[in-house]
This record gives sequence, structure tokens and C-alpha cells, in this order.
Amino acid sequence: MRPPRPDRAARPTSLRRSFVTPEGVDLRLELGTAGARATAFLIDAVAIIALLVAATIVLLLLFFSAHASGLAIIWLLGCFVLRNGWFTLFEMGGRGATPGKRIMGLRVVARDGARLTGGAVIARNAMREIELFLPLTFLGQRSLEGQADAALTLFSLGWSGIFLFFPLFNRDRLRVGDLLAGTWVVRTATERLESDLAQPEVPARRVFSEAALGLYGEFELQTLETVLRSGSDAAVATVAATIRRKADLPDDGDDRGFLTEYYAALCVRLERGLLIGKRRPDKFIANAPR
Repeated sequence: MRPPRPDRAARPTSLRRSFVTPEGVDLRLELGTAGARATAFLIDAVAIIALLVAATIVLLLLFFSAHASGLAIIWLLGCFVLRNGWFTLFEMGGRGATPGKRIMGLRVVARDGARLTGGAVIARNAMREIELFLPLTFLGQRSLEGQADAALTLFSLGWSGIFLFFPLFNRDRLRVGDLLAGTWVVRTATERLESDLAQPEVPARRVFSEAALGLYGEFELQTLETVLRSGSDAAVATVAATIRRKADLPDDGDDRGFLTEYYAALCVRLERGLLIGKRRPDKFIANAPR
């Protein structure tokens, strides 16, 4: 087995967790640090605030003569939809990450190794309203009305502070939302592959049938990419053996080459499906509309 890459070996082992896929492969993912998660949130918050400022200017220009109370209601509703939709829709996407998380090399995964579900994403982000936004919004509203006393200020800041620093006091760096939703925020593998997976540098030696490529969907494609990037020969051998057994393919002794070409072929097949409006989120769903 090849030695671990220097950058992976230098990272603290306390952040590495066993992540067993439905195929029985342990990917040994690395949790995102509290600093990386906080920075990702700040990046997203800045983007959301910028959009809110732009939307506010547009509202003022279009409805300058409207009643202020009506504009305030529209603004509050828009703020609520934007901040919740931003996190939820991006994390429901194929990358499982908001723009801030992508910049910081993070993504959200299900702790049980299964595909990240919409229900889990909604649950973890709905908790953010209770943890942070609602108490601070209420405090801001009362402050504008001149009714925010010291006790209310301390209570609101203390409430948000408890949830804000909660990840620092558990070994898995979980927010309360992660705890309820069964999710982790992990580092995205960034090691360079031996060759470009989607466009191999040499012509493919193997041809896969539609039946062989039809075994898996987008979730399994992402898992396969993680296996290839992990550098673990044991994981590569296990996944290669599983695919060969399910697809009834011969073992030519080159597990990594086999997986690399299978990944490339599967990627092309799934992208071709998207072009004609067919999406396959995972192996359990044959085809889903885009």
C-alpha cells in the first residue's frame, strides 16, 4: 500500500472519521475545522447581504411611493426566503455545498454513508433560524423600536452564542442542525489524480456496456471519485471488485485503471442523460426529471 500523501499525513487525525458507503467501503473522511466552517458561513453571509442590498435598492426604486409598512413586509419575507433558500438549495445540489463551502473546500454528507436527502438538508438549515437568525432578527426589530433593554440584548446574544459555539464542544464539530439531521461537514478531497478522470490522457482500453454503466447514479459517481482521490489501494480494490461482480466483468489486475476508466464512462453517460432531461440521483432511482 502506498504511503499517505504528505498533506494528508500532516493533518490532525482527530478530525478523521470512518465513512462507510453502501458498498462497504470506508473512505475515512476528514471533518471541516471550526475555522473553515465559520469562514464559509461568513462568505455566504456576505453574498446574501449583497443580494439583499441590491434587492432593497430595486424595491425602493420600483415602489418608492408605496407605504413603508408594505415594503418592510416584502423585505422581511424576501430576507427569510433568501437566507433559507440559499443554504438549502445549494446543499441539495450535486456538490452538497454552498458557494462559501466550495471556496473553503467543504461539503455536507450524511453520516450513515447514504445519499444526502432533501429532508436532512432542510432540517439542518431550519435549525439555523432557531440558532441564529430569529433571536438576532427579534433583537434588531426591538432595537429599532427602542424597546431592547439590557436583559433582552444579553438573552438574545447569549442564546445565539450557545448555538454558535456548540461545534467547539463536541468531537465531531456538529451544529445542533447537524446533530438532528444526521450530517457531517467534511473536507472535499483536493489531491490531484494521476490523470484527468473525465478525459483520460490515453485512450480507454476498456469498453463498458450500458448494463454495466446503468448500475449507478450521481451519488455513486461522487463516491467513486472520492475513492480514486483517497489514495487508498484497499478501498480501490474493494470498489473495483464490487463493480466487476455486479457487472460480471473480468479482473485484469489493474484496479485503479479499471476504476478510472469506469468513472470516465459513467460520467459521460450521466451527463448525456442530463442533456435529454433525465437525471439519476443514485442507483435506486432509474430516471428523474431535471
